[in-house]
Amino acid sequence: MRFVRYAYPTVRNLAAASGGFSRSAWSGLETEIDRLFETAAGGYAAATQFPVDLYEDKANTFVRAELPGVNRADINVDLVEGVLNITATRKTPAATEGQVEQIVTLSRSIRIADEVQADNVAAAYENGVLTVTLPKREEAKPKKFTVEVK
Repeated sequence: MRFVRYAYPTVRNLAAASGGFSRSAWSGLETEIDRLFETAAGGYAAATQFPVDLYEDKANTFVRAELPGVNRADINVDLVEGVLNITATRKTPAATEGQVEQIVTLSRSIRIADEVQADNVAAAYENGVLTVTLPKREEAKPKKFTVEVK
C-alpha cells in the first residue's frame, strides 16, 4: 500500500519540478509550516479547507478527509470530469440565546487519475472521518504474468 499526503503545490515545489532539479529534503517541511501558519493566522483558505490524505492499494484509491463535528447529512461528495469535490457544512449552535447559529461551509477539490471507475465510487463517514473509495479499472490494476524460461 502506498501513502501519499495531498497538498496544493506551492511556487517552490513547482519551480523545482519544472526545472528538473531534485526536490529539497526540506520542501515538505516548508509546506507544512506554511499550512500551520495559515491555519493559526485564520486565513480564509485555511478556514474553509480541511486536511485530506490520499492512499492506494492494488484495487482502489482512497481519499480520507477529517471532518469532525459535521453531520453525515451535511456532506456532499461528487466526481465531475476527474475532479473529486467534497463539500461539508458545519453548524455550531448559538452559545447564548441572543447569538445566532454559526454555519461554516468547508470544501476541497482533488484531481483524480483517469484510471478510476466513476460509477462505482463509494463513501463512508465514521467518527468524524470521511473515506471515499475509488475503485480502479481492470486495465489499470497491476497484472502478474509468468514467463517461461527456456
